[in-house]
Amino acid sequence: MRIHLTSVFVDDQEKAARFYTDVLGFVKKHDISMGEGGDRWLTVVSPEDPDGPQLLLEPSGHPAVQPYKTALVEDGIPATAFAVSDVEAEFKRLRELGVFFTQEPLEMGPVTTAVLDDTCGNLIQIEHMK
Repeated sequence: MRIHLTSVFVDDQEKAARFYTDVLGFVKKHDISMGEGGDRWLTVVSPEDPDGPQLLLEPSGHPAVQPYKTALVEDGIPATAFAVSDVEAEFKRLRELGVFFTQEPLEMGPVTTAVLDDTCGNLIQIEHMK
């Protein structure tokens, strides 16, 4: 068994697509219209592993989603985490692109983390292991 697909709920799929591709550096895997409502099956993948796990940028339309997302953000809990080779370097690169961080790089034993705002209602953790 392996992870094939995971998701984050986003407030605006188009805005999310731009942020996750143009800023974070993922690439689109699927972008399929889901009908008249305007929602899309929109997934991104790492350019380093285009056949690897996909991240679904899922619409936040369900009534349970907003209270869930709000509670996570208020408590400072990331919706997901992405591995990077160097948190300090990625923090610097993203900060120069205007990304807002709620937690600057922090070493916690063998792991270094930082937490950013994805502009679509989520906190995202970046991390690397020593």
